[in-house]
Amino acid sequence: MENVKELDKQYVANTYARFPLQIVSGKGSLVYDETGKEYIDMGTGIAVNTFGVADSEWAAAVTEQLMKLQHMSNLYYTEPCAKLAKLLCEKSGMKKVFFGNSGAEANEGIIKAARKYAAEKKGPEYYTIITLKNSFHGRTLTTLAATGQDKFHQLFTPLTPGFAYADANDLEGLKRLASEVKPAGILVECVQGEGGVLPLTAEFVKGVADLCANEDIDFMVDEVQTGNGRTGKYFAYQNFGVLPDAVSTAKGLGGGLPIGAVLLGEKLKDVYSPGDHGSTFGGNPAVCAGAISVVSRIDDALLEGVKKKSEYIFRELSGAEGIESVAGMGLMIGIMTAKPAADIVKACMANGVLCLTAKDKVRLLPALNIPQELLEKAVAVIKECCK
Repeated sequence: MENVKELDKQYVANTYARFPLQIVSGKGSLVYDETGKEYIDMGTGIAVNTFGVADSEWAAAVTEQLMKLQHMSNLYYTEPCAKLAKLLCEKSGMKKVFFGNSGAEANEGIIKAARKYAAEKKGPEYYTIITLKNSFHGRTLTTLAATGQDKFHQLFTPLTPGFAYADANDLEGLKRLASEVKPAGILVECVQGEGGVLPLTAEFVKGVADLCANEDIDFMVDEVQTGNGRTGKYFAYQNFGVLPDAVSTAKGLGGGLPIGAVLLGEKLKDVYSPGDHGSTFGGNPAVCAGAISVVSRIDDALLEGVKKKSEYIFRELSGAEGIESVAGMGLMIGIMTAKPAADIVKACMANGVLCLTAKDKVRLLPALNIPQELLEKAVAVIKECCK
């Protein structure tokens, strides 16, 4: 039997600093390596496996669709695509949906929508997209340009032009920047995930929404990681009482299969015309069937459970020995530890718990339905490793 780690090292591009761990199977919030060792999964593929690994209802929906129609081009209608779009509009308050395959594609889609709207409404010089410093919006050249972190820009310049960066939670600074450039849109993450799991303030989010409404600037929210129940509401912006003009989402939407979605509100719902945008695999029937299974089960009861589990984690970890602070929203949590975060993650792994990092923090993104007893066991391990 060939050694997977050696094959990977020889044949897979060296873009990931992988943990020395091969995961071969799992069920729910438990996964197993090639030796059979059990781990509690507190990362869910970076907020992707919404209902954990090998969720039976999701798998059945995907399998049933695979046996009927696994793919058809977007030149034809397919039922799962249309039904999923309806569900997402009902959950979000948006009006139209474009499907792609990833979060980066979804962010490209809302950026294109904002630029087209502004060019037609105000003129082609209104193309700048304002994002926030410390943000992360993807790894294509355009979404790297949208990302407000210089370290991601190095070696890949020139990036797509037309982006400007404001400080998070500095509303006056953002207003000044908006007056200096000709913005087509303002794009924010309600919780800066890769930036360290840092929520924006309610005052700032509301202020951005008001500015956009008053100046006819497209208000865009990146919900790639925060969406689909992760923060205790279906979308994170719903915690702030605002309604964006456009929303991007991906990750947890597909339950484990690749999908991205551009959600367009009333102002932008008809901005796209045939030929303006497209995707070969976007709206894939099997992926959409799985996503329908996921979206339809993210109900009030589940979201209430997310909030209660979040409260439990904050209560247990805040002020614990070796833990300096706990931040985040819902089941998207960042822990500042006295020891280096990488060391904590390594120790947790040795003790059967898989965590992630975000900058200098330990990051937790468990399945939304993680059983309470497994959550308690994982939190106990984390607390012990932080001492």
